[in-house]
Amino acid sequence: MNKLREILQNFMTGRYGLDQLGRFSMYASLAFLLISMITGNNWFYLIALVLLVTSYVRMFSRKHSNRYAENEKYLEWKGKFLGFFKGGARQAKDRDHSYFRCPNCNQKVRVPKGKGTISIRCPKCQHEFIKRT
Repeated sequence: MNKLREILQNFMTGRYGLDQLGRFSMYASLAFLLISMITGNNWFYLIALVLLVTSYVRMFSRKHSNRYAENEKYLEWKGKFLGFFKGGARQAKDRDHSYFRCPNCNQKVRVPKGKGTISIRCPKCQHEFIKRT
């Protein structure tokens, strides 16, 4: 058993391995496989197969910089997607304030509603911008 472990460790030396994007594509391929089994649709099976192959290609790749850049892009998109849902619930409930993003640093700024056109100063970068509340 130790001999097999040593062989696998030697094979994976210098390879990229599994990251967040690879884990996501593995889970997505598993979900598509389950959907294809339930529905009997071959398109879901094909999508699952493509996701599985790409995740293994990424895992065994030796181009660390390319795989790292792909993973960073995925994490950026994931953060934007989850951030949209995370902050939106609180903003929808808040009837007394408007929320704006600073055009300079993208910081979220909360200002009172009903004040008309006002100049807003970002607390993070001190950039001033004008918005209507």
